Amino acid sequence: MSLRIIGLTLLLFFTQVEASKLPELTPRDTKIKIQEILKAHVNHHVLTTEIIERSFHNYLGQLDPAKIYFVENEVIKWEEPSQELLKEAVENVKKGNFSNFEELHSILQPAIQRRRLIEEISLQASMEKKYKADDFRDLEWSKSEDELTQRILSLRALQLDAAEKLNPDRKELFMQKIEKRRVKREEELIATSSKNQKKVILSLVLKSLTGALDSQTVYFTPAEASQFMIQVQQRLFGIGAQLRDDLNGFTIVRLLEGGPAKESNQLRANDRIIAVNDEPVVGMEIIEAVELIRGPKGTPVNLTILREHDEVLGNHEEKLEIEIIRGEVILKETRMEKTYEPFGDGVIGILHLFSFYQDSHTSSAEDIHEAILELQREHNLKGIILDLRDNSGGLLPQAVAVTGLFIKKGVVVSIKDNTGMVQHLRNISGKMVWGGPLAVLTDITSASAAEIVAQTLQDYGRAVLIGDERTFGKGTYQTFTLESANYGKVNSKGEYKVTRGCYYTVSGKSPQLVGVKPDIIVPGIYSGLKIGEMYTKYPLENDRIKPSFIDDLADVPPIHRKQIERLYKFNLQPILTTYEPYIETLKRNSMLRIEQNKNYQNFLKAISDTKDEISEEMESFGISDLQYIEATNIMKDLLLLMQENGELEPDYQQAAGG
Repeated sequence: MSLRIIGLTLLLFFTQVEASKLPELTPRDTKIKIQEILKAHVNHHVLTTEIIERSFHNYLGQLDPAKIYFVENEVIKWEEPSQELLKEAVENVKKGNFSNFEELHSILQPAIQRRRLIEEISLQASMEKKYKADDFRDLEWSKSEDELTQRILSLRALQLDAAEKLNPDRKELFMQKIEKRRVKREEELIATSSKNQKKVILSLVLKSLTGALDSQTVYFTPAEASQFMIQVQQRLFGIGAQLRDDLNGFTIVRLLEGGPAKESNQLRANDRIIAVNDEPVVGMEIIEAVELIRGPKGTPVNLTILREHDEVLGNHEEKLEIEIIRGEVILKETRMEKTYEPFGDGVIGILHLFSFYQDSHTSSAEDIHEAILELQREHNLKGIILDLRDNSGGLLPQAVAVTGLFIKKGVVVSIKDNTGMVQHLRNISGKMVWGGPLAVLTDITSASAAEIVAQTLQDYGRAVLIGDERTFGKGTYQTFTLESANYGKVNSKGEYKVTRGCYYTVSGKSPQLVGVKPDIIVPGIYSGLKIGEMYTKYPLENDRIKPSFIDDLADVPPIHRKQIERLYKFNLQPILTTYEPYIETLKRNSMLRIEQNKNYQNFLKAISDTKDEISEEMESFGISDLQYIEATNIMKDLLLLMQENGELEPDYQQAAGG
């Protein structure tokens, strides 16, 4: 869940929210999907006026998220709808009649025309005042057209100010890209045919209504559904390249390791793609170009590129036709990283897991397992730091499997569904891959499955938790209508994920809203930002269930309980107190190091002054990952303290199953 902005680049697997192909929706399809979603949802089973009112607000937010198209009197009917309108809309939606949303959508066409006229004015206008991004936070609707005009002119001035900081030859290109994206989005929202306009409205209705149920229930267009599966599996089928839209073609920024483009040795960084399979892509939206390049494994794609040669060869562009055979690209750099820090006669292993993934070849648990075994084969492994920063979650079974690498048998996570039934997900292998000193590093972007792993290891006393004051706070689980096994067979009407219930770790606690609290607070780059479930729209409340340290197998059908009990009820993970004697010393040492580190103190001041984004000043501290460095220092302290107490015996360091 990294929030860092990485420029105007796009990987070939990425699909933006406004998908290039509209879902094949009809009013009847939309009504059926709404009924299915309500039936499955943990809290909301009946369409209510409250849900419709939220949906109107969400719909307006999708049409004009920055409040730069509408003025207040145009939207007040939808911002503050009457009870009569809400009741009417409820009955209409139940019948598959979405005329109320069509009426709302109709105010966009004249607003776009007005915006385009104002944009023309802005080309001649000069702004004396300097504007900042803070001026555009938490805006209300403009009271008048004059106020709206001033707001758009101010935004233009802010964009020009940003462009001035670029190289002179990039300034005009920067502004052209902004204009192109604005026009493209307007064209997507106001379709050219009435048939397509219906599809746009129906897809926005589904997005607005699902978002009105809770912060994690989402409707996906077909392209978005494909992207969601790529995020879960961390793999794609294409050529494996990173592109930048330069208006006169798409420049290759980077070739992904292991991808067909890299392996073929035919493409280079800075090559500019101007056609795909003889179809010109100059001026095309990058999403459309990506769709042309992607395709089934083993199929060819022909790229027409322009390659610049240096002055030795006359400084000219050469036109080339290159055929690449598409293949499977495993996004290793967004899966996990393995490294280590020297310590005494051994090392501290650092495993940075970016997501909880699984495909037909491997999984996050298997990759971590192998990484630990490699560290043990090649080094004297003293301790492990499991880095879950920037990890937004993934597959729930993988959270159980990863936790199982560090504990014996026992409950890892419990889920309570929309009927109130509780089911326990257990680690049943009983074979730890690593039973030695363990720390888990988290930040406020660590979410969902990452929170399960962190909190469960903390519950059992198996790990010291280090990081931001809390994690993201997503304690709900969702089911997705597109299963991993059917990847690629996306429903042309779109897919959805719906919140079915909440999850709880073995202590009975849920991270929902509150997040996971570390044993030792070490601030990181996101610490000053308003990130988390508590800042999302309509999140579910936090609650608890009874602890499951003593597992009575109550959720197992009686007919199977005795048999499972014989296999399961031994070698259970106890609650450990291994680290308790050292926590206060570790906290004190860490606090002193941070207080005496001038660079860290400057960093803390920078993050305390931030609003909702990472500033250039904050990024400059990223030359050294201060949070990571301090986490390794804490682990070194822990190892020294445990060694003094004779707790680093060989049996404790070795893998029980290795």
